[in-house]
Amino acid sequence: MDKLKILVVDDESRMRKLVSDFLIRKNFDVLEAENGEEAVDIFFKEKEIKLIILDVMMPKMDGWQVCREIRQFSKVPIIMLTAKGDEKDELLGFELGVDEYITKPFSPKILVARVEAILRRSNVLDEDIVEIGGILLDKAAHQVKIDNVNIDLSYKEFELLSYFVVNQGVALSREKILNNVWNYDYFGDARTIDTHVKKLRSKMGEKGNYIKTIWGMGYKFEVDV
Repeated sequence: MDKLKILVVDDESRMRKLVSDFLIRKNFDVLEAENGEEAVDIFFKEKEIKLIILDVMMPKMDGWQVCREIRQFSKVPIIMLTAKGDEKDELLGFELGVDEYITKPFSPKILVARVEAILRRSNVLDEDIVEIGGILLDKAAHQVKIDNVNIDLSYKEFELLSYFVVNQGVALSREKILNNVWNYDYFGDARTIDTHVKKLRSKMGEKGNYIKTIWGMGYKFEVDV
């Protein structure tokens, strides 16, 4: 599989290098732009850019303008970076079609996890076999191995683990999990998820600790480094 292209746009060279280094380690092909005008030029010149990481505050053309320009022609996933924690900015970003909104300072590892989750959700990284933190997930065979040992999961347990892995590093509400794993036509409640998570954790042994509880909300799958 060819390397997937990601465009990183930020006027701070140190920030671009930090983000790019982490993406390159994950085998992505990274393009960089130091201002909004350059970002738009690169996007329309280069082919097959699969995702854009875009800073808000930039010279020549800010992130909002870049987003508006690109959204006229493309639905490419966009992650917005900003130093502001203003709710109005976040709402504007989502109105313009931003897929994720991350406030600086942030963990580069979490940013990369968000990138991978978005690409999987958009079926760009829809691999049949996913390997993470000692877990090997074979979607085609509906099989899971942990440290090379087969784990016997029910159909729903497998679907739940797959959903967690695809959304690694993303906080998931019980409602969101219910809608995506059990589908909208499921007339159950949140306790169903808690029961399945408990069984899944038990079968996963120590790796069950990757499924973190977010009290009052839901769960997050995060591999301990």
